[in-house]
Amino acid sequence: MLSRVADSLYWMSRYLERAENTLRQLDVTMSLMLDPGEASAELRWSRMVEALGNPEGLEWNGNLEAMAREVIFNKTHQASVIHCVSAARENARQVRDEISSEQWQRLNRLFHHIQSPGAEEHFYRDTGELLAYLLDGIHLFKGVSDTTMVHGPGWHFIRLGRYLERVYATATLLEVFQ
Repeated sequence: MLSRVADSLYWMSRYLERAENTLRQLDVTMSLMLDPGEASAELRWSRMVEALGNPEGLEWNGNLEAMAREVIFNKTHQASVIHCVSAARENARQVRDEISSEQWQRLNRLFHHIQSPGAEEHFYRDTGELLAYLLDGIHLFKGVSDTTMVHGPGWHFIRLGRYLERVYATATLLEVFQ
């Protein structure tokens, strides 16, 4: 296997795992903000942003909907969902002959949905439903990867990217909350 192929498979998987982590953290943070407890909305938001690696421009402005929109749709933030999905698709495009057609279709469908004007309408209509839809798209890609791809070196690089990103996200979360 060529190193550029391994690199693309690895980063494709890492970006999708990062998108999933961002979606999950956003969902939990939004749910926690519904309950006015000990922690303020600003504190909860700052913890989430810290756990995402402190991307610039995500300082709390008091408007949860606008902030959530930034985390999902702002292409300039490397932790944003749209950036991660786009980067994953670009890496997959470079190795189309190494992944199954089903993997490409799932990732391409997710990419086109999040890029469409209908995605922002979906966000304003029902944010929770959009988050679930995007998570489902990522899970479908992972499931298709495990069932349609030969479990050779390429598949192992996909798993390596997924699990290293998961370890990084978990370590960052532990650091933020300890």
